[in-house]
Amino acid sequence: MDDDRVWHFEESLWTGDAEHYRALIDEACLMVLPTPPYVLGGDEAVAAVADTPRWSAVTFAQQRIARPEEGLIVVAYQIEAVRDDERYTAHCTSTYRRRNHEDWQVVQHQQTPPLTR
Repeated sequence: MDDDRVWHFEESLWTGDAEHYRALIDEACLMVLPTPPYVLGGDEAVAAVADTPRWSAVTFAQQRIARPEEGLIVVAYQIEAVRDDERYTAHCTSTYRRRNHEDWQVVQHQQTPPLTR
């Protein structure tokens, strides 16, 4: 998957509907999110995010992509997401694995909002 497609894929996870999201998350996915219970896996990870309102627009910064081996992509970035009057900023990572040609799924995702002092 080329870099442009990687970022389009990641953006779709923030803005796509629940069915789109469910299709892209592997059943063995592990997530760390900034709300309880924080550490989620499998169906609970999918449900936690699929059942929240989707973001209308996202902006990426500090984007990095690593391809440690064939069929594995790791991304890290800062996100600013917007919906209505709500804004959300976090540093994130996601890991994708290729199941078949052009069939990628998320196996790991993490979000760390900035510390408030």
